[in-house]
Amino acid sequence: MRTDADPSGCSGTTNTTNSQPLVDHSASHIDGRIEFASHRAFLGTCALVFAAGAATAIYCCNSMSGGIAMPGGWTLSMAWMRMPGQSWFDAAIVFLGMWVVTMPAMMLPALIPALLRYRLSLCGLRSNHLAALTMLAGAAYIFVWTLLGAAVYPIGAVLASTVMASEALARSVPVAAGTVMLLAGYLQVTKWKMRRLCRCRAASAAGKTVPRDARAAWGLGIRLGGDCALCCLSLIAVMLVTGVMNLATMAFVTVAIAAERLLPHPEWTARATGVVIIAAAVFMIGESLSA
Repeated sequence: MRTDADPSGCSGTTNTTNSQPLVDHSASHIDGRIEFASHRAFLGTCALVFAAGAATAIYCCNSMSGGIAMPGGWTLSMAWMRMPGQSWFDAAIVFLGMWVVTMPAMMLPALIPALLRYRLSLCGLRSNHLAALTMLAGAAYIFVWTLLGAAVYPIGAVLASTVMASEALARSVPVAAGTVMLLAGYLQVTKWKMRRLCRCRAASAAGKTVPRDARAAWGLGIRLGGDCALCCLSLIAVMLVTGVMNLATMAFVTVAIAAERLLPHPEWTARATGVVIIAAAVFMIGESLSA
């Protein structure tokens, strides 16, 4: 007897005595077609989720367009402000709702390959069980980003209230934002970033035997979310300091994240992105100081 691997990565047992397989090839072919249809449905669902998220992000950005003109020639995003008659808790819920909808859409191009590799490592499961585990892993990933949004909003709201109360601080914001971008750009070219990026790209169980239960799926999603959040730290910082609801910045961050995860030379992509961020930061600081 020997064990052979089929194209899906599963193993089948073959009888070496008469070289006849001990499995029904017609049944295997049907199973393979079912698996392909399941993965195709998964990719189609991801495309719909991305389209819905992108449309919602555009709507949110348009609804939050404008802002408050501040001393120093910059605009304070309405995302950090309360609407008339709105409590801080209600404002936080609104912000978190927008964050939860827009961030997964931005991260989905990077998340899909990891989830697809996870699905391939669970070959042989029924489609409904496979879909449930995939959804649970995706929910855990979103949960990590939700926690990050819940931590970001109070900081942003406090800073916004502080600069609104002080003209001197308000005038220093463009330089401070440019400094943050300089640090973010530098972080993009460090070995730390390269290690996080390699870990993030490899954060899947492809080709490995993994537990096929809800706990393992949730744990995988948490790890994927944590690795992705750390890897994207510099890019998210750029988005926060240039306008959390700035559509152009969101598009730039989405493309940069997807390129880092999907292109064949991620270190080149990350460093090129870092150079662009540093150049934008230098321009921002120079323009502010010359004003």
